[in-house]
Amino acid sequence: MQAALLVALLLASLAVHATPRIGVATMQPGEIFFERFGHNAIVVDDPALGGPVSYNFGFFDLDEPGFVGNFIRGDMHYMLVALPLEDDLAYYREVGRGVSIQWLDLDDREALALAAALAENAKPENARYRYDYFLDNCSTRVRDALDRALDGRLRNLLAGRSRGNTYRGDAVRLASPAPWMWLGFDIGLGPSADRPNSLWRDAFVPMRLADALSTATRADGRPLVRETVEVLPHRLPAEPPERPREWWPWLLAGLAVAIAAQLLAARHRTRIAAAAVPFWGLSGTLGLLMLFLWLGTEHRFAWANYNLLLFPPLCLLLLPGGWRIARGGRAGPLFFWTAWLVALCAVLALFFNWLPVLPQRNLHWISLLLPIHVALAATLTRHATPIRR
Repeated sequence: MQAALLVALLLASLAVHATPRIGVATMQPGEIFFERFGHNAIVVDDPALGGPVSYNFGFFDLDEPGFVGNFIRGDMHYMLVALPLEDDLAYYREVGRGVSIQWLDLDDREALALAAALAENAKPENARYRYDYFLDNCSTRVRDALDRALDGRLRNLLAGRSRGNTYRGDAVRLASPAPWMWLGFDIGLGPSADRPNSLWRDAFVPMRLADALSTATRADGRPLVRETVEVLPHRLPAEPPERPREWWPWLLAGLAVAIAAQLLAARHRTRIAAAAVPFWGLSGTLGLLMLFLWLGTEHRFAWANYNLLLFPPLCLLLLPGGWRIARGGRAGPLFFWTAWLVALCAVLALFFNWLPVLPQRNLHWISLLLPIHVALAATLTRHATPIRR
């Protein structure tokens, strides 16, 4: 009887001190706009905890004072939450998002250190962090925690390699099922989003991090990932594939609009002006929004956006003159000079696109809008010349 009791106590002691198993859970993209980029978490399967625990860096508080204002200014705060893995999976199971876990081949020291660091990080006083969409998000937090446990080996493996992906490319690709969303990213991001990323920076996307982990190795050549297990099947449309963006369809569309404006100018000038007024209104409003993102927020990847030259706030000055033309009147000198200045801005956008220093991948927008701006200036200023006769 005593021997059996001693064996039971020994087994209990071993269970308490057993090395936890560490995994990375990757959740596939969902259908809500903030789910388009997928998600991930670190799973700690420690017998001492009574079941696998998910350390999830993706929680935020909608009731936080000033939440909306902080979101607009780019001063968002997220938090790490530790919860049972089954509780974390419940939502993904309900909405049909696939989940897989990559169980890692960590030694005892690494696994114990990572589990202890996550437990400490999850304490209320340590859980909050300032969120940055590209540089410090849910996925980069997972990446960085793993890298610290591996003494920097993960960064060494990934920082010197690149597939040529960019922040803009991945953001637009993953947002592509929602037109308003990918248009917002594509128009609103500046040249900083177009630098080719290393695989390390690619890991801001959870699926990219999973791909990187699948090829990572230990110092002795062993694969870092010991086993990959599909926990939940993915029942939603698959992640949008990578595809090159062609600029020539945009150019054909821009030329078609420009040529139509020229051909219809003689008989339908008022209608052209009527169509141009909302176009200028939208362009000017987008330009003001870009200026606000640059000068009034911490959204650093929206700063110095060359698309300001294609959607210049100057367009708003064209609205009174355009409205007068639409009603059969004359626009006046201000309209003449402003229309051609807007067209010149579009030409400058093409010039900046050719510069080798910090170029912005907006040739498709230039191809579309440059012909339109020039055609509208040429068509609608014919009777707005400032020269007295």
